[in-house]
Amino acid sequence: MGTTRYEEIRNAAEIIGLPEKATMETIKRSYRVLMMKWHPDRCGEDRQKCKEMTQKIIKAYQVILDYCNNYEYSFGKEAVERTRSPEERWFAQFGDDPLWGSGKRAGN
Repeated sequence: MGTTRYEEIRNAAEIIGLPEKATMETIKRSYRVLMMKWHPDRCGEDRQKCKEMTQKIIKAYQVILDYCNNYEYSFGKEAVERTRSPEERWFAQFGDDPLWGSGKRAGN
C-alpha cells in the first residue's frame, strides 16, 4: 500500500524541518539552510551522502511547493475575520460601548 498525500507532505515537511504551520518565508529559509549544509560542493561529509541528502531535500521542497501552490485560500468572511488583529477583534466586539469600548473609533 502506498503513502497517502498527507504522509507524503508530512514526510517532506520533516525532511525540511518545518513545524506544523509555516509561512512561505520559513519554508524557503529552511530549504536554503539545508542546501547550504548538504550541497556536495560545500558539504564536509561523504560526497555521496551529501548528494543523496541534496536530492532528498530538493524532492521534499518540490512536494511542499506543489502543495502550497495548489492550496485553495478562503476569502469568505469568517476566514478573513480570523486574520484580524486583537485590537480589530476587540473593536468589532465592543465598538464604542462606554463601558468596554475605548470611547473612540480606531484611527482617531
